[in-house]
Parts: sequence; structure tokens; C-alpha cells
Amino acid sequence: MADEELVRVRPHGPVAEVTLDSPHNRNALSRAMVEQVHAALALVTVDERTRVVVLTGTGTVFCSGADLKEQRTGAAPSVVGLPDILTLIYESPAPVVARVNGAARAGGLGLIAACDPTVGLVGATFGFSEVRIGVAPAVIAVACLRRMDHRSARELFLTGEIFDGLRARDVGLLDRAVPDDELDLTVDMLAGQLSKGAPQALAITKQLLRDLPGPDLKEDFRRMAAVSAERFASDEAREGIAALLDKRPPAWLTAADAPSEGGRL
Repeated sequence: MADEELVRVRPHGPVAEVTLDSPHNRNALSRAMVEQVHAALALVTVDERTRVVVLTGTGTVFCSGADLKEQRTGAAPSVVGLPDILTLIYESPAPVVARVNGAARAGGLGLIAACDPTVGLVGATFGFSEVRIGVAPAVIAVACLRRMDHRSARELFLTGEIFDGLRARDVGLLDRAVPDDELDLTVDMLAGQLSKGAPQALAITKQLLRDLPGPDLKEDFRRMAAVSAERFASDEAREGIAALLDKRPPAWLTAADAPSEGGRL
């Protein structure tokens, strides 16, 4: 089982789709799955050809959280863990889109929360099931509490109740909750929009979204004024402004590598 391929990577122009593909255990985060997801994300996020990453699952489950059967056997921990994966997603220079194709539990919600735009099915189910088996949503809280409404998170963390895609959207875990037949259309539209951004500008924008607001208003303005000045002086900005004024696509975007905004990747 350790050598089984549990994660598929499919590049398409500037978009790389990373798919959890372990239906026998509902895409659970086994040791092998964690290592392979980490390796896949580490590969695509440093590839200069990748401007957008889509993270999804196969079948009707996005990710069911930790592999409890493996946990019960007392298997040795992986050399990498869920914190490493969540950090990779946060620090990826390319935006990471969560395509939530189905149910998500526990650690699967952490994966969603760490992503940038998140799109899931209205009928998908979600749950912070940790307290019901005697553990706590500790690691994933780092990601989830950066994204979710804290009052709602308090209730959902403590009760472990199951909720649907509409509630997931309302509490901030999902940005969009869509019917089954709109999932691919919505994800492809977002990927198409994101791929239009300049690569360095996207990376810096992700960084400022992580950093702000800081503890001091004046310091925030000082730091962001420096970032703004640096960007306007950058090669990317010069190219982007010239392209806009010349009414042409910028160098980082060509018709050949841009995904369509209405078809599957």
C-alpha cells in the first residue's frame, strides 16, 4: 500500500490540478497520502509554469481526515505532517483553489481552510468530528480560525455537528457553495481569472493577505507603501502597464496557455 499512487497531478497550461485519489479509505490522510500530497504540492508550487493550483478529491469525498485505522495500529509518524501541507498551501506563490467535490471531515476541513478561493457543493457535508472521538481539532484550528467566523467555529468545534455547504459558506469555510452541475464551471472560471494575474504580484498579494492587519495601523501603512512602491517599479508592473496602454495581453498571459472560462480544465 505504501507504494500505491494516492495523489494524481494533472497540469493544464498554467493550472495544475492535484487530486486525492484514495477511494478505498475516503481519501483519508494516511501516512502515504500525507507524504504524497506534500510532495505533489511541493512540486507544482515551485514550477514557474504553474500559476494556479486546484486541490480536489476523487469520487464523492473530498477528504475524510486522518486515517483512523492506521492511527489505531500505532504506525510510525510520517516524516512530514499536516502542518507541513498547510504551510505549503499558505506559502505557495500560486493561488490554491479548493474544489470540494464532496464530504469533508476533520483534517479535510484544514486543507480547505488553508486554500485561497474555496468552492464546494451545496449538498456536501462537513464536520469537525474530533471531539466525538476524544481528540481536538488542534492543527486544523490554525487554518480554520484564520478563515472562519469565530463564533460559528466555537459551536462547530465543540459540537462536532454535521453541516452542509450552505452553512460552510455562511461560516466562512467556503467562498462559494454551488450545485453539482456548477462545480467545474465555477472552479474553471476562478482558475481562468486567477491565471490572468502576474505571478510575482499574486505571490505578494497572498503575503499581504496573510500579514494584514498587523498590530499597528501606521506601521501597516508604512510597510504597504513600501510594497506598493516596489511593485510599481518592478518589471512586471512596467510590462503590465505597457500591455494595458497598448491594448495587448501582458507577457505572462498568452491565448495558448490560458484555460477557458467555461470548460473543464
